[in-house]
Amino acid sequence: MKFNISKIKIFKCLSHLHSIVDKKNTLPVLSNILIEAKNNSLILSSTDMDISIVEKLECNVLEEGSTTINSQMLYDIVRKLDDNSNLEVISNNGKILTLRADGSRFSLSCLPKEDFPIIDQQNDGIDIKVNSRILFNLIDKTRFAISNEETRYFLNGLYFNVFEENNKTNLTLVGTDGHRLAKFSYHIEQKVDQIIGVIIPKKTIYELSKLLSDLDEDVEIIVSSSKIIFFIGKLVFVSKLIDGTFPDYKRVIPKDNTNILQVNRNNLLSAVDRVSTIANDKSPVIKFKLLKDIINLNTVNNDNSTATEDLSLKYDGDELEIGFNSKYIMDVVHNLEDEMITLNLKDGSSPITAQEKSNPNLIYVLMPMRV
Repeated sequence: MKFNISKIKIFKCLSHLHSIVDKKNTLPVLSNILIEAKNNSLILSSTDMDISIVEKLECNVLEEGSTTINSQMLYDIVRKLDDNSNLEVISNNGKILTLRADGSRFSLSCLPKEDFPIIDQQNDGIDIKVNSRILFNLIDKTRFAISNEETRYFLNGLYFNVFEENNKTNLTLVGTDGHRLAKFSYHIEQKVDQIIGVIIPKKTIYELSKLLSDLDEDVEIIVSSSKIIFFIGKLVFVSKLIDGTFPDYKRVIPKDNTNILQVNRNNLLSAVDRVSTIANDKSPVIKFKLLKDIINLNTVNNDNSTATEDLSLKYDGDELEIGFNSKYIMDVVHNLEDEMITLNLKDGSSPITAQEKSNPNLIYVLMPMRV
């Protein structure tokens, strides 16, 4: 195998593949990237057996061949080269890979291609298309609510739900940890033959988000019962799904919260941030006391230190007191963007919803804490 390629081109690809490699894997080959050179193309692959990435690059292939090389080592070498460097890569027998760039020369031990797992890219499933910016935004506004509790493994990811409603196709992403819920929907211009409801693992969500962050192009998504595949330009991203049943999120979202509170987002965020300074893991609750056109925020921690602040707002509902985990309420408010946001309450013990006018299909649900 022998090929030439620029540092800029291969480093961007290595950044994608490198991030999913499990550095602590007991199988040495899973710490490696598979390199295949053929037909003036370079195909690079990596996997942790749950997530796989395959990316194709155009390059000058002088001799076809394949091998696998340690991901961390190759990534670090290429990262430290000058940005205008051109690489010459040679592997005569698949056991040693030689890399030359400028005045540097590296000889690296390899493992044979045959040891590397076969990545299943069979695209037998339901096919949908969505713009990368839209998909990124759906993920970005919901992923914070994913649960970290491994005992409730079916909450360790985002629910990817596609269904027909009012003659429109809805793509909905939902995350919840049982204390808060984030739901964001988008109408896609495509009919689907059946309802899609799958759970995409947390690691997949975070890696996918990184891939989408600076793109603006259509992404093809193929969903089957056990895996989901994203076709992003010349990159293929394959992930296993969580085998479990996601809660019926539609039943969790309250529809009879008639006490409507409108507040400046930045003012509320700053006030919660100040009052929560004395909150801690043992005393994370901030109490909201709602009066006409004013809200009092206060908290008491476990050593009886207190903080309180009054905030003016638009409210003409019932007087009530309700408590929230300070981190959870800040996460919700932080992910809204309008200058004015709306909180909908029922009473002091029922979940609230938080929304903004610019994103009517984005809704957050927050469970209260006992005060």
